[in-house]
Amino acid sequence: MSNAPALDPAHTALLVMDLQPAILASVPGGQGPEALLDRVGGAIADVRANGGTIAYVRVGFTEADWDAIPTTNKSFAPLAQHRAMHHRDPATAVHERLAPRDGDIVVRKIRYGGMSTTDLDQQLRERDISTLIVSGVTTGGVVLSTVIDAADRDYRLYVLSDGVADPDTEAHDVLLHRVLPSRAHIIDTTELHALLRAG
Repeated sequence: MSNAPALDPAHTALLVMDLQPAILASVPGGQGPEALLDRVGGAIADVRANGGTIAYVRVGFTEADWDAIPTTNKSFAPLAQHRAMHHRDPATAVHERLAPRDGDIVVRKIRYGGMSTTDLDQQLRERDISTLIVSGVTTGGVVLSTVIDAADRDYRLYVLSDGVADPDTEAHDVLLHRVLPSRAHIIDTTELHALLRAG
């Protein structure tokens, strides 16, 4: 068990990020994606049952979004060139096993971070959310970008070690054990269950 502080569900949101079929396809067999979906689904149910907020972040592009991506953007220019990840493509929807419900926050982004191209921060502040539990794919993409951004915005942060994954298992391990702990409490879904009840 970590020494992470107990959670106050009334001020806590679970971020479910980029858990879309098109992106889950990149998760290596050893990490999921079926097992990952099970664990994140359990975390969603746990947070819901305790009165917390669920916030979904998905990536998807309109024609205008593609046209606005400069060729200098190493990550996203190829997506624009190939017209990949259209926002209406079923492969960019939140995975059906984790589907949002009425009252959940849902935002669509066009870069790595969950906050940089969305109104996620504003929606969280409006609900008096000060603590974020982070899950999603990939650890080196949306998870890293969102944790760094949210830390700069003074959120208390938790990363679900078994609720994140990355095609690069070495990078995943370095981020979870060496990089993210300076900004977030690293817990797993079992610890999440206990921390929600300890609040």
